[in-house]
Amino acid sequence: MQATELSYKLIKKIKDERFDEDKIHEYELLINIGTRDFQVGVVDLESNWFLLLEDYVFPNVSSHEELIEALDQLFEAHPFLKAGFWKQIKVSLKNQSFVQVPQALYSEDSLSDYLKFNTQINKDQEDFIPVSLKSTQAVTVFAIHKDLKAWVEKTYPGNSPIFVHQSAALIEGIMDSAKKRTDNPLYIYVDRFKLHVLSAHHGKLIYYNQFAIKQFADYVKYIMLVMRSLNMDQKTSQVVLWGYIGKNSPHYQEFYKYINNVLFGNRPKHFQFSYFFDEVQDHHFFDLYSIHLCG
Repeated sequence: MQATELSYKLIKKIKDERFDEDKIHEYELLINIGTRDFQVGVVDLESNWFLLLEDYVFPNVSSHEELIEALDQLFEAHPFLKAGFWKQIKVSLKNQSFVQVPQALYSEDSLSDYLKFNTQINKDQEDFIPVSLKSTQAVTVFAIHKDLKAWVEKTYPGNSPIFVHQSAALIEGIMDSAKKRTDNPLYIYVDRFKLHVLSAHHGKLIYYNQFAIKQFADYVKYIMLVMRSLNMDQKTSQVVLWGYIGKNSPHYQEFYKYINNVLFGNRPKHFQFSYFFDEVQDHHFFDLYSIHLCG
């Protein structure tokens, strides 16, 4: 990779006119790091206005080392990401090295043991972090590369970021969305490279899992698999959908052939959004918004 070649590409940027760099000390910074993409959100904690959203992809990144190089390049060029005086910083990691542990079985001394049930671990290269879920009696335990964690902490010395996991953010966000519902829909989050499927009813998390997607047919296959395991009917059961899928896209039209009762999810009610965000569909960036509920 040439030093002059940009390692990142800005896909979407929304900036509310209320955003003021001189008030960063009043704002919460939300960071969502994937293996090949990256999102930023800024929230005014006094008013709960969502002020800024940026969405990037890393088209040339193919290794963990290149990911850190791309992040370093992006942060160096960014006008305020490296500011150290945010009121709060939350960093969410998108990976498959995680496990959900019932609170009754949780022990802080057993983090690596829990992860062994779900993934291969490397104690020399990884740290293990727990995230207590407010909405359910569980703890998300996940692995993060030590050098990535060190890079984030070095970027914000004296303002320790809170590290969370995408699965924890989605669970908290969907549990919050589901608490006023009396029915029992299936909740779907379509990420760029993964599918997340959740079920929540009467304030309890019934099911959560994520699936790697290689082709569009995988979406339908995994959703149908989960619906059958939960005794749901593909024609009558409600499905609430968030994520990177357009309402008029060919993928959605194909999706609707197999699962008829689809409703797009809304933005979280705990934030206010100005007209600047009208160009962003309400069901997009749900995982980024939900990081606010963690930690």
